[in-house]
Order: sequence, then structure tokens, then C-alpha cells
Amino acid sequence: MLRPMDLSPIAALRPHYEDDHGLLILELSHGKANEMGSPQLDAFDALCDLLETEASISCLCTTSRRFSKRGTAIFIAGANVTERVGWQDAQVKAHVRRQRALMQRLRRLPLFTTVLSHGVTLGWGAEFVLTADYALATPAASFALPETGLGILPGARGTAELAQALGLAQALRLGCTGEAVDGLEAARIGLVQEVVADVDVGLDRVRELAKRLRRRSPTAIAAYKRALLEAQGEAEERRLMVEAAAYELCVDSGEAAIGRANFAAIRAGEAPPWGSRTVK
Repeated sequence: MLRPMDLSPIAALRPHYEDDHGLLILELSHGKANEMGSPQLDAFDALCDLLETEASISCLCTTSRRFSKRGTAIFIAGANVTERVGWQDAQVKAHVRRQRALMQRLRRLPLFTTVLSHGVTLGWGAEFVLTADYALATPAASFALPETGLGILPGARGTAELAQALGLAQALRLGCTGEAVDGLEAARIGLVQEVVADVDVGLDRVRELAKRLRRRSPTAIAAYKRALLEAQGEAEERRLMVEAAAYELCVDSGEAAIGRANFAAIRAGEAPPWGSRTVK
């Protein structure tokens, strides 16, 4: 089990670790509206450092129970643009390049990641949803990309990935018009994968997934995820090469032998003594 001191570098993200499920929950609550500024980016960088090395964590869930003074639910209300007052163009570009690299790093974490949106999810928040392996939303969730109305565009990986996830027409609708969509519409167009009644129901659903993950090889999960991501958009020959390398990593790491030796126990729903996660 992780000691509380192990989570101190990511304290700004309000982490809570459930050892029984191998589930790390981030319950965001900072600033005026969970806006993302430099301190939060630092915490997310530290989060990646942790998750890239700590194999006992098999599932990540980022959510929030935050409400505005007017009673509006908030997930992530975009980037913290107020901290950029007085910045020169070069500083803004470097800052967004950092965000883009962080989003790519989050997308490629070697474990299963989830997002549970309950409330306003704007700009950076919507781009963050794209980093998750599986996204859930409540009926109170709303998603929008306001950037083109501010003279910019979704620059933290959103423009690069939105059409891949939603198709060109939906990406153009959201990015060009800034139109907001609720949780049900977000599920219909593929921005999220599941709608749940509220945060508690959503967390219970994530715990169900985490229990399943806990019984599986962390190496096999990491290899499968990396192979899927690396194969996107590649020709069949390249996709098969990526698959072969991932499969053979599972064999070379010894995980396949553990699976064979414990086949009966696995079929009974038990978790065998998997090794530490291997990603290389």
C-alpha cells in the first residue's frame, strides 16, 4: 500500500488511493473553477512520474465534486489564462508546448485511465478527457471548446486528436462554433463512453473496472495499450509488427508463463502472482 508521503508531490490534485482496487482517485478542487495553471501542470508531471513507475496502481480516475457559487457543477473550466497576463508570445507558446507534451504523456501512461466529468468541462478540460482510456459523464456534465472565440485553437493536443476520436464533422462543429454539448450528446458523438447518474455511481462503476484490472497482468495491460496506440493510423504490416512485439514482451517478461501455470485459478476469478510491470 502506498504511504501518504508518496502522494505528496501530487497533493494539489487531491489524490486518494484505494489499495483494495489499486485505484488512484484525483478529486480536483482548486482555484475558482478547477482551472489549470502552472502549479497544476507541475502536479500532473509528478503524477506521470509516479504512474510510470508504481505498478501497484492499476487504474486512475480523475473527477471533481466542485460547484460554483451559483451552484453550477464544475469539472475543469479550462486553462488558467489569468496567469498569462503580461506574458510575451514566446512564453505563451512555450507554455502551451509544455501542456501538449503533458497531455501526450498522460495519454500513454502504462495503466488504465478514466475520467469522470460532473459539470463544466471547457477547453483544456475537454482536451484532458481525450487523454483517458475510458471517459464517463453525468447528465450535469457539459463540454465545449471556446478557443476559436479567443483567437486561438485547442492547442493542448485537442486539434490533433479530436477528429480521430469523434470524426471530422463533430470535431469541426465543436471547435469552430464553440457549441456546448451535455453528457448524453457527448456520449452519442464519442467524446465520452458512458453516462452515469452522479459522481458516486460513476466511482462505483470505475471501481468495478479497477477490480477487473487488479486481476490482470500489469505488463500485459501496458503492452496492449501501447500496441493499440502505436498502431493507430498505421498500415496493416506495421500494425502486425507492433502486435508481435507487444505479445513477445509478455512472453519474455515471464507473464505468459505465469498465466499458463495459473490457468485454473484465473478461470475461477483469482489473481495469480503477476510480476512487476514491464514496459520495455
